[in-house]
Amino acid sequence: MLKRRMLALAATAAMVATSVPMVAMADEEVEKPEKITIMVDGTVFTQANGRAEFEARWEELTGIDLEIIQPDHDAYYDVVGQTMAGGDWPDVIILSSTYYAGYAAEGVLWDMSEAYENSSLMERIEDQSVIDGLRMDGALYGISPTRGNGCVTYVKKAWLDNCGLEAPTNYEEYLNMLNAFTTGDPDGNGVDGDTYAVSAAGLIGGEAPYVNYLPEFYQDAYPSFYKNEEGVWVDGFTEDAMKEALQRLQDAYEAGYIDKESLTNGTKDCRNKFYEDKFGVFTYWAGTWATNLKTNLEANEVDSELIALPAIEETGAYFERVAPTWCITEGCENPEGVFKYFIETMLDGGDMQFLWTYGVEGVHWSTAAEEVLGVTYEEGEFHMLENLETEGTLYTKAHIDPMLAVAPLDYDPKADAIPEESRISTEVFNSTKKQAQLVVSTDEMSMLNGDLTTLKNEIVALVVTNGMTVEEAYEKFEADGGAAWSQEIVDSLNAK
Repeated sequence: MLKRRMLALAATAAMVATSVPMVAMADEEVEKPEKITIMVDGTVFTQANGRAEFEARWEELTGIDLEIIQPDHDAYYDVVGQTMAGGDWPDVIILSSTYYAGYAAEGVLWDMSEAYENSSLMERIEDQSVIDGLRMDGALYGISPTRGNGCVTYVKKAWLDNCGLEAPTNYEEYLNMLNAFTTGDPDGNGVDGDTYAVSAAGLIGGEAPYVNYLPEFYQDAYPSFYKNEEGVWVDGFTEDAMKEALQRLQDAYEAGYIDKESLTNGTKDCRNKFYEDKFGVFTYWAGTWATNLKTNLEANEVDSELIALPAIEETGAYFERVAPTWCITEGCENPEGVFKYFIETMLDGGDMQFLWTYGVEGVHWSTAAEEVLGVTYEEGEFHMLENLETEGTLYTKAHIDPMLAVAPLDYDPKADAIPEESRISTEVFNSTKKQAQLVVSTDEMSMLNGDLTTLKNEIVALVVTNGMTVEEAYEKFEADGGAAWSQEIVDSLNAK
């Protein structure tokens, strides 16, 4: 049965190449754009990973010229800021929740509420709460093709075994594990103390939910604005829970448990160190990334068995982020056409959604009879191909993770073949997840939060890496204007 469906997929793919573009049936009252310019981060195929072929396939399906502007992933929002300030805006841009709220409030983004309500997406998106969570004062400025997902903490089982430990369930056990991974011989090379336990891409995240890479240290602390149980907006950075979190981070950093380069690490730096067996505890994305981590460890001849930890007792739950959103800018001359032919088609359930989910045939996936990384496939059997940029590993998806898509594919060839490690990590995450809040923007937020965030990040670095006491740090926070800025923003949020 499965093989017949694979053959059907191959036949469909062959027909598409010569058929009328699938968007030809779009509403004739909407003008079809001749060209669409998009700005994207590294979650869309990069040049090294077949972006040109992806772009060509997209253009083949639509008959529209697509221009992709793709800054380096880790510098993406620096370039976005420069682009927005320069005024030469792309038609479409992908934004994290923080930038989405800010740019919407500043009038940079087009209100797509009416376009969405008149589109096929109203019926195709199964959970409208995902879309409702993106509304600001009732207006919709972007669409997320997936749920937000979040991070779980992965621990190398071989390291636990080598140290005679079980997976931790509370912070005391977690610290005991970190100590063993730092002072003992968890990698089994016969040398004590040549490893460290944890690494992260920053001591505090650059976007909501901010704490997702080091959740065991933050626990119930949240370093930004949120609405508390009484329905009142507060700044979690000013609360005692945050001060206690900073002390935990400082203690662990001084003990050598945390990678000394965590302040400046990018996500790729952390992944490479993990693959090289330099550390054993890595909080990273649930789902497909569990398989990515496993296959890359295997490629580096490192034991690949990982345990996805349920949230420890003190943390209680992992955060699910507000998913990145695809937005149309006010600089777009034909926003209705761009919505119809770019945003709406991304979740059409057919060939275009398949492209965004798995990529290009012969580049990212295939149904040909062949051997890929030691596995033999029969003619018509769907399989992913070797990663063009990372030798020895397979592609797992394109931009849309099929496990997180808000609208289903009409036919998903991998639906019955989700790797066990991806399934387990998703189950662990979903069992306790809590939703990060989308913070609406105010004039005070727009004016003050940039400087406030910079100061907060400085305070975190001073405490954790420079040894400043928490008390001294908060005295500096107040002296440098942080407390006053924070209160102004809180007051504006509660006045809305």
